[in-house]
Amino acid sequence: MAPEASPPPGPPTTPSVHRESRWIGQGYADITKLREIAAKHERLSMRNQARAARINTRIEKIRHQATVLREKAQTVLGRIPDLESEMAQLERDVKASTDRTGGISIGSDVTNLQYRIRKIQQKIVDLQHKARALEHRAAIKTQKTAELKIKTERFLEVARLEEQEAGSYRQRADRLQLATQEEATSRLGPAGGADGRGPSEPPATL
Repeated sequence: MAPEASPPPGPPTTPSVHRESRWIGQGYADITKLREIAAKHERLSMRNQARAARINTRIEKIRHQATVLREKAQTVLGRIPDLESEMAQLERDVKASTDRTGGISIGSDVTNLQYRIRKIQQKIVDLQHKARALEHRAAIKTQKTAELKIKTERFLEVARLEEQEAGSYRQRADRLQLATQEEATSRLGPAGGADGRGPSEPPATL
């Protein structure tokens, strides 16, 4: 009885096959690394954009506060014309009373009018001082918004640069992935299965 025939041996594993496999594995490892770096720059870009957005919100809040302070200052100053008109009327009353007496003696009515005039003058000064204080506070807030605007622009510039870096690394990863897939197809394709088709391409690592 003839001995049973053994199955034909498979294709020998040569060192070149191992080298090809290592080369392909290294290529996809490099692609993965490039995409990781791109994702890192993307996160930094988004973080700086978020910071800029928070500062812009703060700027709008401070601008509103400055506007309210200026409106209060204008309201305070708006009370002064009425006081000045009242004071002018009191001064006319003093003059009329003095003219009637010939300027010889000043009665209690005149001194009372003069006292009221001084009180109004003091009130006008106080209102002017209050309005200036409000305007000063508004100016400080406006200056603060200018400083924050510079900081916002700095964060946006950093975000733009980080986005450019992320795009650059993504493009490098895409080019390397395309080259790796084409090289793998050209080198390993002829060494495929018995039907002559090459091995399926390994999935891209994103």
